[in-house]
Amino acid sequence: MLAFALAGCAVGPDFAPPPVPSVRDYVRGGDAAATPPGEGQVQRFATGAPVPDAWWRMFGSDELDRTVEIAVAANPSLQVAEANLRQADAAVRAGAGVFYPQVAVQAQASRQTTTPVRLGSTVPTGVFNVFTLGATVSYALDLFGGNRRAVESLAAQADAQRYAVGAAWLTLTGTLVNTAIARAGYTAQIAATDELVKVVREQVEITRAQVNAGTATHASELSLVTQLGSLEATIPPLAQRQEQADHLSATLAGRFPSESEPLALALDSIMLPADLPRVLPSELVQRRPDVLAAQALLHAASAEVGVATAAMLPSIALTASYGREGTLPGNLFAAGGGIWGVAASIAAPVFEGGTLYYRRQAAQAQFEAAQANYRQVVLAAFAQVADALRALDHDALTVDAQDRARQAARDLLSEVQANYRAGTAGYLQVLVANAQFEQATIGYIQAHTQRLQDTVALFLALGGGWGRESASR
Repeated sequence: MLAFALAGCAVGPDFAPPPVPSVRDYVRGGDAAATPPGEGQVQRFATGAPVPDAWWRMFGSDELDRTVEIAVAANPSLQVAEANLRQADAAVRAGAGVFYPQVAVQAQASRQTTTPVRLGSTVPTGVFNVFTLGATVSYALDLFGGNRRAVESLAAQADAQRYAVGAAWLTLTGTLVNTAIARAGYTAQIAATDELVKVVREQVEITRAQVNAGTATHASELSLVTQLGSLEATIPPLAQRQEQADHLSATLAGRFPSESEPLALALDSIMLPADLPRVLPSELVQRRPDVLAAQALLHAASAEVGVATAAMLPSIALTASYGREGTLPGNLFAAGGGIWGVAASIAAPVFEGGTLYYRRQAAQAQFEAAQANYRQVVLAAFAQVADALRALDHDALTVDAQDRARQAARDLLSEVQANYRAGTAGYLQVLVANAQFEQATIGYIQAHTQRLQDTVALFLALGGGWGRESASR
């Protein structure tokens, strides 16, 4: 009765989730309700608005949506994480078997000889057969909860793997959307640079003609040739990044680069989300899979302290067996053929050279490391959200400035073209104005692309629509 009463307790710390951070804002001075206007667009943060599961749909591209869905179904890294989760769940179920009695059935047939002289008998030595059929039931009393802590650790590790699936899903979707946006930006930059190269090449031809006519210096021609070469040199790296984006998109979708069509999205077909979710700091630690995984690993480390502590204490095992023996199979159930036994054993470690003590010390150190790791993951999560929020503010200002520069360059080009038609400006002036417009366009494309990518970064920093409710997906 005492043993069964003690079986209700378990040594080691009882795990409790770490307290939620008490901070109210992500950035110093408070979180803004909206970004500054950029290109006439303001991104607002709606308090309490959930992060959509399929957050990428907020960018308004059906082709992007289809690509992400295909990748989620076929990505090998996500399949690895899901298989690891199934393995971890199976390990928990296997470990839970220790709570049940262990039943074994055995049958044996042997041929033996005896020497009766050892018993003081003069009966001649005999040879005979022995057939045995029996069953054994054993049960280890979990007196100090060591088995329960071990299964608790396995369950926590399975939780960590479950959140690893969420992290893999989040990484996959975020990388794919970012890659699609980057590719669209590279394509737009290549197109604008091609137009600029055409303009500068035409400037070179006109200046060369002026040099031949003696109305311009050769240095002017060389300056334009240098500018032309520098511009042409920027196109191959952009094309290389574009192709790398195609290869990465194919790989993420579980395809070979040679067998996949590129995700050719136009930059202006990707919508900038205007209404963004705002996750409270107290909720962030309950949403991000990396934070939840760190908490699960902390739980596992806590349980391992209990396992190591229980190993230092006595253990009790109960065993019962029953069987039948006979010299012939038909005699197994004859009278007098029954055999049985009941046993109880207790074992307690006395001296093991400090092995158990230092094993518990190691488990305690591992638990402290897991605590520090959890704090570090939480800090990094808050920093990522803060970075994304501030980046969107700066992106809005940058895009607005680049857009104003582009508008001014467009207006300048229109005026110079009008003067050229009126005969008050030369064609070379038109080309110079056109070059300024294309350069301003490239700067705008870069700023707009960065704004889209930083919006993706915010979705990912907030957990990307993955949370506790998604753990069973």
